[in-house]
Amino acid sequence: MKTIQLKFTSNLGWSNQNVLENFQPNLIFAFGSTQLIKDGSALRELHQKFPNAIFIGGTSSGEILDTNVFDDTIIASLVRFDKTTITYVSELVINSDESYDAGKKLIEKLPKENLKHVFVMSEGLNINGSELVRGLRDVLPTHVSATGGLAGDGANFNETYILSQTGEPKNKVVSAIGFYSNDLKVSYGSLGGWDSFGVERLVTKSKNNILYELDGKPALELYKSFLGEHAKDLPASGLLFPLNLRTGKDSEPVVRTILAVDETSQSLTFAGDIPEGGYVRLMKANFDRLIEGAMGAAKGTLTNSNESPSLAVLISCVGRKLVLKQMIEEEVEGVREVLGDTATLCGFYSYGEISPFSADAKCELHNQTMTITTFAE
Repeated sequence: MKTIQLKFTSNLGWSNQNVLENFQPNLIFAFGSTQLIKDGSALRELHQKFPNAIFIGGTSSGEILDTNVFDDTIIASLVRFDKTTITYVSELVINSDESYDAGKKLIEKLPKENLKHVFVMSEGLNINGSELVRGLRDVLPTHVSATGGLAGDGANFNETYILSQTGEPKNKVVSAIGFYSNDLKVSYGSLGGWDSFGVERLVTKSKNNILYELDGKPALELYKSFLGEHAKDLPASGLLFPLNLRTGKDSEPVVRTILAVDETSQSLTFAGDIPEGGYVRLMKANFDRLIEGAMGAAKGTLTNSNESPSLAVLISCVGRKLVLKQMIEEEVEGVREVLGDTATLCGFYSYGEISPFSADAKCELHNQTMTITTFAE
């Protein structure tokens, strides 16, 4: 297994192309700004150079290359597997009500014999992420893991795109790569680092991923009262104050991030379900704990595997990037410190992360986490 990484900017084009001689990748992870991905010309150039390589990726809220975080670039990680075959599948999702079926159909399209792992890239706005993941889970073989993320669009929340197999931008699509091998070792870890505060409130009215009432009061009105001066910048400022959701007394809490607000209905739309009868608390960032969370996610990948990873795909939430600001590279540096110098690091900042809590758990939709998938062959 070998990996070469390239960076594209509108001024300089593709960098590092001199190292590509005699290298033929079979998989290209590509994450980039909405403008550059939507334009399509940069990735068409890569496809012409490597017509047999399969693309997976999409638009982001920041691109990860080694221990650097960029904006307004495309980062392409070209991977050559020696003992692994891959299959690309995709499914349209016209509206969020189709999220469960899209996840289910996506997995059903993949051949199951010798399937080791599934990496998922989803449209980031027109989706109910928790329903998408539930669809994945319901048909995923029990021995097969799944990780991935929701595409981003900076802090704009306007449009997101997923890459086709040939690197073309596609709207309202979910995609996946199936990995087939007896020699591929895949591991994963996911942690947050946010602190809950205030009282826990009951979800008294909701539908799927739309929250209407908390404790019988309009959700948006109540949420704005917590945010104070930040309320005027919704929905983007909602990334700084996610909700901790507990669906049952003994359930593992998950984090939910706001995607949209509706002044007329006084509702909040989240990346995943907010079921009635659940309990939520507001969360805020703790700088040190966010860095520790990223390092903890990296440690989780080593706990699940004895192999030193060759490639690590990092998917971190855009909310973490907005909070950490100029310190953002510290969380990626923390991952490098844990994984060591041999692993190639790539990834992006997302609108949602997909990963199990632990090695023996099913995948879940997360928000505001650092989620890491590692590969070794």
